[in-house]
Amino acid sequence: MRVLFTCHAERTHLLMLVPLAWALRTAGHEVRVAVQPKLVDEVTKAGLTAVPVGSDLDLWAILNRVGVWLGGRTSGWPEPYDAAEMRPEDVTWDHLRDGYANLAIRWHKTSNVPMIPDLVAFAKAWKPDLVVWEPLTQAGSIAAKACGAAHARLLIGADVYGITRDHYLRLKPEQPPEEQVDPLAGWLGSYARKHGGEYTEDMATGHFTIDSLPRSLSVGADLHNVHMRHVQYGGPAVVPRWLWDEPEKPRVAITMGLTVTERTGGYPVDVQEVLDALSDLDIELIGTITDEQKAALPRIPDNTRLVPYVPLGALLPSCSVAIHHAGVGTLATVAMHGVPQLTLPWDVDQPALSNRLVAQGAGLTTHATEATGENVRASVVRLLDEPSFAERARALREEMLDLPTPNQLVPHLEELTAKYRADG
Repeated sequence: MRVLFTCHAERTHLLMLVPLAWALRTAGHEVRVAVQPKLVDEVTKAGLTAVPVGSDLDLWAILNRVGVWLGGRTSGWPEPYDAAEMRPEDVTWDHLRDGYANLAIRWHKTSNVPMIPDLVAFAKAWKPDLVVWEPLTQAGSIAAKACGAAHARLLIGADVYGITRDHYLRLKPEQPPEEQVDPLAGWLGSYARKHGGEYTEDMATGHFTIDSLPRSLSVGADLHNVHMRHVQYGGPAVVPRWLWDEPEKPRVAITMGLTVTERTGGYPVDVQEVLDALSDLDIELIGTITDEQKAALPRIPDNTRLVPYVPLGALLPSCSVAIHHAGVGTLATVAMHGVPQLTLPWDVDQPALSNRLVAQGAGLTTHATEATGENVRASVVRLLDEPSFAERARALREEMLDLPTPNQLVPHLEELTAKYRADG
């Protein structure tokens, strides 16, 4: 079959799609990855075939410029998607309706509309059987509707979009008929009608959803969810010589991720304070930090090695603890290696995923805005000294190993494609 992947112009989102794209290729299926021009090189570096669509657009810059992302708050989800973190009884119709109308549609239009004409044209010409899109790229569902393909969302974290949609559909029948507006369905439906169809709910959340987190960590909606084992891919990488040898002391890794540091040029925690607080521990601390940020540090402790990048898959097997920002790719990769985690979440789904990790028993968490050298040090000591964290981390690894690999999932995807494809 033919499978078309597409994603928002964010490198970390693309990296989450690559293992499944390769699994489908190695199973003999044709695969294309449709992205905005600035991501084309990242697709080809992964050995996949790129299809440039639309024009380059920096959604971060646009949202920061117009000041609409968080409405004055320092972190979190914009309305209406903050509803995913609320108790069901606290979610109101007005909050959801206004959130969809005032931000979500403008946000989705900003990131998707430039892609839609080219993506639809390619889908009609190439005729994929399955379209796989990540939750920020509803252009994928529009293209699938236009060409009759089955389509699936591949989650890049907590499914706040699906959870919010569940709330909306739950509350909508309770409203007077004249109040039952649906801005999301209206926007997506306009494109469905343009190509000869009508809106169906799968355009918002896919025919099915692929989740690469185990159930104990997953924050999902009441949808057709298919779980898949996380396989780490971080782009081209080289294993440094110093990683060939076993560490002489407990090794602790610290990484604060790519997206925030690339976009803001900084970190949500005081790196120097954290390094100083860990400097008297009998550990080997390995930190990934840009050369620019490293040059700005007044001092580097003797027990610390700072590098711009090191492949996590090569580093983590030698680690006793990992400190990170709770980005889904990093958190899942650490979990796959059975390493206890200290998360310092700051934005979007990082706090929710961190809370799931703590509930599972495999780690500790402190919000980045409250992280100090003192409490980071105390948490690291606990993770090193208390055996229960390592035991639960190993149990979490076993839970992840029980999930099908991307390659093992392919036959099920073939069945689902046949089920949902318009001519299936």
